[in-house]
Amino acid sequence: MRERSGEAAHLLVVDDNKVNRLLLARSLEQQGHRVASAENGRLALERLRHERVDLVLLDIEMPEMDGFQVLEALVADARLRDTPVIVTSSHEGVANVVRSIELGAEDYLPKPVNPVLLKARIDACLEKKRLRDEQKELMRRFATPEVAKELQSTGFALGGKRVRATVMFCDIRGFTTIAESQAPEETIDLLNTWYTLMFDAIGGHGGVVTQMMGDGLMAVFGAPVALAGHEVRAVGAAREMIELVALYGREREAAGKPPIAIGIGIATGEVVAGYAGTSARATYTCIGDTVNLAARLEAHTKVAGRPILVDAATRASLPADVPAEALGAVLLKGKANPVEIYAVAPGA
Repeated sequence: MRERSGEAAHLLVVDDNKVNRLLLARSLEQQGHRVASAENGRLALERLRHERVDLVLLDIEMPEMDGFQVLEALVADARLRDTPVIVTSSHEGVANVVRSIELGAEDYLPKPVNPVLLKARIDACLEKKRLRDEQKELMRRFATPEVAKELQSTGFALGGKRVRATVMFCDIRGFTTIAESQAPEETIDLLNTWYTLMFDAIGGHGGVVTQMMGDGLMAVFGAPVALAGHEVRAVGAAREMIELVALYGREREAAGKPPIAIGIGIATGEVVAGYAGTSARATYTCIGDTVNLAARLEAHTKVAGRPILVDAATRASLPADVPAEALGAVLLKGKANPVEIYAVAPGA
């Protein structure tokens, strides 16, 4: 199997029997893979620490360091623990299989290895690795380092849990008019710059962007990782976002382009947060009345003429040095009862 980029996978064959190494390496090369080899566990670990390897085929009985010890060393090394390993051994028995899997091996194949079965197992392991790598890259792009680390360690299980968090919605004002006044390439450049600025502000305050919706986005503070003071952090991010957009707007005006403005709605309360989708492709999201309220507050910024609106729960957690003007009870679209809303002043 080749990875989607078209590059051959790099495999490492670890076996103290030279004939076994050569035969297995030849078979794998005929399948289109690049193959390296090591005659014992110690040499294998040295190669793994200095080379990018997509999959290891590991014998159990070897001098200096056996296969079980290699698996233990891989688990103990944060850089290597996600390397897929298929154990190949002439020793049958459930005990060896169980121990290998418990130590992190993806699969266990008895020798002599059936080439058709081996190819199928290698393809399956490489596909799982590709999906894991995609998930890591998404976390690297769209989450703070702390969140990415937490999600990689706990996994991507489907389902949700109830947590208290602060939700933010943000939208570019008059985006359609701006888009119609310029070339599509300029609009894409505008969105990419805007998202870069917004992600930096949100991530810098511990938030996670969970949705990008054309000229808008949704972010959550306090999930998937608990975050102390998530209400204050969300408002701090919002005020920084306003400042960054103002700076970007001045740059656009200097270049003869129309400036942009944004509206931000923030609400705090219970949400159901988790992964929705399938085991192969899932999206982290939040649902609940708090999410709906944040979206309604963002929409109401157009009516109120204020860039940042928050609900009472968020306002109650703000320190005295954050100006927040009470705008009274407002009947928002989709709400049965009026909601007390507050306008937070942008930063200086």
